[in-house]
Amino acid sequence: MRWVLPTLLLIAACNTAGPHFRGLPATTVTIDGSTFDVRVNGRLAEAIRTNMQYAPRFGPIQDRAGRAMEMVSGCTVKEVRGDQAQATGILDCGKGGPRIDRLKPQGEYDCYTIDSYVSGATNELVLDLDCTLI
Repeated sequence: MRWVLPTLLLIAACNTAGPHFRGLPATTVTIDGSTFDVRVNGRLAEAIRTNMQYAPRFGPIQDRAGRAMEMVSGCTVKEVRGDQAQATGILDCGKGGPRIDRLKPQGEYDCYTIDSYVSGATNELVLDLDCTLI
């Protein structure tokens, strides 16, 4: 019984944003089978991998996290640091110029629906998509 609280705290911390990204909304992106919650704060982006993968190496995860950060921020990612679970990217958005509109298509993607449900909190349809750049 005394292990219940520490176990619950560990489970709750699996998808918790880092100190620099707390309170920021997360955008969920799936790239090549890796699902990330991406948060952007100024010139930094954070990608937390939320899906289970057997023994992932950081090399492929690093590339996917960088692409997810670019999709969400609209900026170029100069460098990605971290590990297989949580990565931080340094963004290059130009000389303070306007950010790229995230809603404007940045390329063509082939997507299929993995799951869909109606959110109890907002009563909106939520789609879990897996997209690949064509």
